[in-house]
Amino acid sequence: MEIRTTGFGHPDAQQLAADVQQEYVRRYGDGDQTAIHADHFDPPAGLFVIGYQDDGRPVACGGWRAKERDADGLRDGDAELKRMYVVPEARGRGHARAVLRHLEASAVAAGRTRLVLETGTLQPEAIALYVSEGYAEIGKFGYYKDHEQSVCMGKELAGAREL
Repeated sequence: MEIRTTGFGHPDAQQLAADVQQEYVRRYGDGDQTAIHADHFDPPAGLFVIGYQDDGRPVACGGWRAKERDADGLRDGDAELKRMYVVPEARGRGHARAVLRHLEASAVAAGRTRLVLETGTLQPEAIALYVSEGYAEIGKFGYYKDHEQSVCMGKELAGAREL
């Protein structure tokens, strides 16, 4: 799989984002209501990537956007993972892990010191991936912070410098 920086406004990104929203509808009964705009992922304050298989088909995506200190416990230097997704027929091949590691490296290069994310209890495979990559539960933040199915996780980024 080739990982390309595309931006969130790219047509392939928009299609994969629509697909992940349908995944949320299947699992939770509704799409993610968190406000997201394409410019949230514009460097240097963010990044959005797509993984393409050899035939050129987009099969995975994810991004991060800069976050700063807030009342929910986010810190200056945080970056929030968003829209991590792999199409069903490409799952189990390490694509999500490859995208995650790419995003971590790019966040470090951009001076971010910690990655944070919000997922849910009905996504056990996502939680297992994050735990296996060193993420641990943190205080809840974001749109779903008061939702019982919300799970928030974070990971200090090795090699990151304090902002």
